[in-house]
Amino acid sequence: MTVEPIRSKGKITKMYNYLKAKDDKYALLFKFGLNTGLRISDILPLKTINLTFQNGNYREYLIVKEKKTSKEKKIKINDALKKELSEYMRIHNLKSDDYLFPSKKGGHIGRVQSYRFLKEAADLMGIENFGTHSLRKTWGYWTYKLSKYNIGLIMDTFNHSNQQITLRYIGINQDQKDGLYTLVQF
Repeated sequence: MTVEPIRSKGKITKMYNYLKAKDDKYALLFKFGLNTGLRISDILPLKTINLTFQNGNYREYLIVKEKKTSKEKKIKINDALKKELSEYMRIHNLKSDDYLFPSKKGGHIGRVQSYRFLKEAADLMGIENFGTHSLRKTWGYWTYKLSKYNIGLIMDTFNHSNQQITLRYIGINQDQKDGLYTLVQF
């Protein structure tokens, strides 16, 4: 199975609302992935200090050394994510050295646990071909559409070597193929 982006804003909202009602940690994880395009392996180990200063003010940028590529990534923290983070950190009374996504066993939750929780929600919402990478792909898919098809910038953000890889990765090629099958109908 190829993991796909979530192409429906309605389904994104439904899944977020479901997660928010069930466990706000996973709602934040979902929103974090959708708003940053980071891999789950780069999101899970984040601590409050990665996003805020000691005084609680937000850093302008989240700076992450990507686990997969060892490259440094600089991400502007947008207002939607700040709003979600502020509420979450206040409710959970997080300190600067606390993990955003703590595990009950200590440390932070793992990839497998986050996958299970998010996959269950996606299945209940009727979202097909979902995996944790769907969050990253969804960011790319919607950024491509909302940036008026600026594939070069998305390609650079994902560190892809050519545009075809990026288009396939964010599911645009599949959208175009799907369109072909609706052109001719007998």
